[in-house]
Amino acid sequence: MELSGAEIVVRCLEQEGIRHIFGYPGGAVLYIYDEIYKQQSFEHILVRHEQAAVHAADAYARCTQTVGVCIVTSGPGLTNAVTGIATAYMDSIPMVVISGQVPTHAIGEDAFQECDAVGITRPCVKHNFLVRDVKDLASTFAKAFHIARSGRPGPVLIDIPKDITRNKCRFQYPQQVSLRSYNPVVKGHQGQIRKAAQMLLSAERPMVYTGGGVILGEAAEELNRLVDRLGAPCTNTLMGLGGYRASSRLFVGMPGMHGTYEANMAMQHCDVLLAIGVRFDDRVIGNPKHFAQNPRKIIHIDIDPSSISKRVKVDLPIVGDVKEGLRDLLTQLGELAGSGPAPSARGLAAWWAQIEQWRSRDCLAYKQNGATIKPQYVVQKLWEVTGGEAYVTSDVGQHQMFAAQFYGFDKPRRWLNSGGLGTMGVGLPYAMGVLLAHPKSQVACITGEGSIQMNIQELSTCKQYDLPVKIVNLNNRYLGMVRQWQEIEYQSRYSQSYMDALPDFVALAQAYGHVGMRIDRPEDVVPALQDAYGKYKDRLVFMDFITDQTENVWPMVQGGKGLTEMILGSEDL
Repeated sequence: MELSGAEIVVRCLEQEGIRHIFGYPGGAVLYIYDEIYKQQSFEHILVRHEQAAVHAADAYARCTQTVGVCIVTSGPGLTNAVTGIATAYMDSIPMVVISGQVPTHAIGEDAFQECDAVGITRPCVKHNFLVRDVKDLASTFAKAFHIARSGRPGPVLIDIPKDITRNKCRFQYPQQVSLRSYNPVVKGHQGQIRKAAQMLLSAERPMVYTGGGVILGEAAEELNRLVDRLGAPCTNTLMGLGGYRASSRLFVGMPGMHGTYEANMAMQHCDVLLAIGVRFDDRVIGNPKHFAQNPRKIIHIDIDPSSISKRVKVDLPIVGDVKEGLRDLLTQLGELAGSGPAPSARGLAAWWAQIEQWRSRDCLAYKQNGATIKPQYVVQKLWEVTGGEAYVTSDVGQHQMFAAQFYGFDKPRRWLNSGGLGTMGVGLPYAMGVLLAHPKSQVACITGEGSIQMNIQELSTCKQYDLPVKIVNLNNRYLGMVRQWQEIEYQSRYSQSYMDALPDFVALAQAYGHVGMRIDRPEDVVPALQDAYGKYKDRLVFMDFITDQTENVWPMVQGGKGLTEMILGSEDL
């Protein structure tokens, strides 16, 4: 029996076990939407803007081990989705984006709602396809899902002209995919892994530095075993939080621009650095020349060979899946423990004495006193009320850093934010994606009055699908991170960073059918959070916390500076 292209699209999604897709209809995808109406295998979530569809699919992938899926129409549908696609690309999130296209005969003729989807998205996808024959549709979907989830994950676009969704052919979904030009290495070189084990055992000042690759590679269990075995300090990047448990004494906090003093100093002064699933990006290591000043041996495990020695030259590269690599490294450590070089107990003790001295600076200290709410206090109390078990999404800015610093993550895939692209507006759609994947979970969206307004229309989506997101709005009436940079770098010239004419968020939430709260006294913070997760646990609650307008994120490494050149507080300015 022959099926239409639209029917084939639905069958392909069924074959991949998709349970939710996010999207917004339009003329070029109406045949597909007609088939979605007829099926019951997956639920379509109607967002209010295409950007939110991609963000929600992105979050769905981040908090599960699946590929996120979204669908948009041609022209503005696709261009509205580009920010979400680029966000997923920068953070290596597996996703398949289905976009409609004008009929094949009209491509290149400036038809209504036509745009070059393949050309526009080429810089921000792992791969993209334009389907010109309905017979290629099933194989294209199989390839897209394979590419999205394997190797270093990423978003893949399938652009489908409208006539292809109407044309018919026989349907058979490929059971296996083989791409001659795409064969990512999975197993790390055993000789290199053995050298890594020897290097770690002989180190006197070892350090473990991990990133989002540990989360994406499902390697948190192996990482925890390795760090505990080595007894070495461990730091997780913004994308890697939860990879190693924050409650451990061995965890020294996040590194980088707003990392802890002890993490940055240890990164700079270690003698062997084990880097796992990381990019050595500018927000983590600061100035590469400054980072290279101190001699150290660097071991780098990553699935993507192009990430190794890209910004920092490494001494021992290991290309492969991080989960497999860590398992092999643990095995090698066990084999060498009795016969090879022994770790220096005296050296490690001295190393920890130095780290504890750095830690005693208490670089994240703040004072919650007086009548003004400190944003750090809200995040700490959120951690207490949720028992540290919530899925936390954030937007981008000061509130993102406060969330990363003060909500201790002990589990992977509980922290969702835009790390690489730094996209404002992701928080609420991310929370929607999480709740659809984990409907019984506690979900908090930590945001600011600037970020939340970028996709605030999704309060309507939350109402339609009964998604009880808890929005923690740290409202300081400024674009906080912009204001902080203007204070430090631009002599307090606050150009366009003050948020004037803000809405009444309580009334706005209520207008969408949700619960709204305004909290402006420190003593009301905990009761508000308790009501949100107790009394109103089944409702979306918008908590508008009026916070200190002058509070900055410390520590801070300015652009172009080295890791050890930190500003620890306003007294350093």
